[in-house]
Amino acid sequence: MEGQTFEKPVLYSYWRSSCSWRVRIALNLKEIPYDIKAVSLIKGGGEQHCNEYREVNPMEQVPSLVIDGHTLIESLSVMHYLEETRPQRSLMPQDCYKRAKVREICEVISSGIQPLQNLIVLIHVGEEKKKEWAQHWITRGFRAVEKILSSVAGKYCVGDEISLADCCLIPQVFNARRFHVDLRPFPIILRIDRELENHPAFRAAHPSAQPDCPPEAAK
Repeated sequence: MEGQTFEKPVLYSYWRSSCSWRVRIALNLKEIPYDIKAVSLIKGGGEQHCNEYREVNPMEQVPSLVIDGHTLIESLSVMHYLEETRPQRSLMPQDCYKRAKVREICEVISSGIQPLQNLIVLIHVGEEKKKEWAQHWITRGFRAVEKILSSVAGKYCVGDEISLADCCLIPQVFNARRFHVDLRPFPIILRIDRELENHPAFRAAHPSAQPDCPPEAAK
């Protein structure tokens, strides 16, 4: 990468996608300038399913990041690439155990919670049952996250430095509120969410700050 010049990174993103949101936070925290290319997950049955976007992302999902002459998909893979290629403003602890706990929290959220309340799953579940379904799986996953946090959290998810775990947690709290999950049993999660809600990198990544956010949804 040294000595090579590439265009500004382009993030294919949907304003309310929590997976896109994770990557936006990581890019902002690392102060990496990027452009957004909005992909509507609902317009015309979903722009992610069009032939043009399928060439970008064969999973027909967001996010996708074009960076350093490469196209990367899957939010955790993208964030680890950013961490490995741009280690300044690190989002992973130096301690091996703490690194493992960051990955653990990321995996619980990205594999054990978010996919089960993703748009494609909720469409399959149906309008009548989708709220109950989402509440069940988010609550189940947050019980695990809260338990993990009880042994490793400091100011943030793992210790007192912001990590990739925080990038994953905050968008999932937004989803929980969207589906009216009772968050009172999760005081550590709520405390970390309050700690980060006004952080500039998190505010700039918020759905309401995105160029494709509908005016009625913006705060």
